[in-house]
Amino acid sequence: MEPLASKIRPKNLQEFIGQKHLVGKGMPLRVAIEKKHLFSFILWGPPGVGKTTLAKIYANALDAKLYELSAVSAGKDDIRKIVEDADLLSSDKPKVLFLDEIHRFNKAQQDFLLPYVESGKLTLIGATTENPSFEVISPLLSRCRVFVLNEFSDKEMSEIIDRTKMKIGKEAKDWLVRMANGDARQAVTMLENTKKLYGTITIENLKNTLQSKLLRFDKKGEEHYNTISAFIKSMRASQPDAALYYLARMIDAGEDPKFISRRMVIFASEDIGLAQPTALVVANAVFAAVDVIGLPEAQINLAHGVTYLSLAPKSKDSYYAYFEALEDVKKTGNLPIPLRIRNAPTKLMKDLKYGAGYEKYDKESYLPDELKNKKYLKWKRK
Repeated sequence: MEPLASKIRPKNLQEFIGQKHLVGKGMPLRVAIEKKHLFSFILWGPPGVGKTTLAKIYANALDAKLYELSAVSAGKDDIRKIVEDADLLSSDKPKVLFLDEIHRFNKAQQDFLLPYVESGKLTLIGATTENPSFEVISPLLSRCRVFVLNEFSDKEMSEIIDRTKMKIGKEAKDWLVRMANGDARQAVTMLENTKKLYGTITIENLKNTLQSKLLRFDKKGEEHYNTISAFIKSMRASQPDAALYYLARMIDAGEDPKFISRRMVIFASEDIGLAQPTALVVANAVFAAVDVIGLPEAQINLAHGVTYLSLAPKSKDSYYAYFEALEDVKKTGNLPIPLRIRNAPTKLMKDLKYGAGYEKYDKESYLPDELKNKKYLKWKRK
């Protein structure tokens, strides 16, 4: 029986909800679909935000033959079969390969795929929840445009739930929207399973469905994001025991250790920062060790790093300072840089007072005049 999420899948852009920055009027993916531009691209975003749906809409609009593979189970032979498909060898129809979880393809598999994409024998649409800069080889990435998809907003999630035509009260609907955390497939699957199990959709029945062992989400879905969230929050709270537990849980479930160590590198700057600058050095060393050594031995390196980051003092001052500065950049644009700190490589520039009055240890603000009284960084050396 076809799952509800598949039944209500949009068939065209008119039915598609969300991702306006990509498929809104005049936006790049809409233009590509409307003008039937044939090119390879990668869709990067969290689960349940429309990656598969957009791939199908694109292939259908171009009247292409769409092949769907998951990098978890597919290999070189599957790609070879597609390229050699006798039914299409004499056809002008383009071949579009939708490769879900492209980050699961190793370097050798991606190298094998590259010449087919390069020659145009295959148009590739990759889908990934991981940063393609880290997970896709440079030659393949350079031949693909990357489109970043966002989690659905609460309003968009509400519209998607309405599309199921299922009877659900406002409170239960609001709870489901919050629980799904921008993942439409998860919300629709929860609705369908709750209806099958209990007949009516209430908050209590939704919670019971979520807790059912038979309906647990796998490590690539909600469980994956819940666990990494618990892992980060445990380190943030300086609770090494909890952090080690969630680390062990992720490793035991088959999580990519590089995914974990990358999050640790981010954490070292975002949450520890100036309070203990060596945290970034340790986190990068752990990432390098994981990359070189691999599992199972890299578990030891990860445990070492996790306990260090958990016990380190915490400061988000540099993180907050940067994003406050970024907010001013977006609000005020390119404000004039003070003349005394401008570069002056020519006589004309010197005549125009570029660099005039610059002192190496000047106490006067170097910020543009409109922002000279701003103090982004609140941290003080202890």
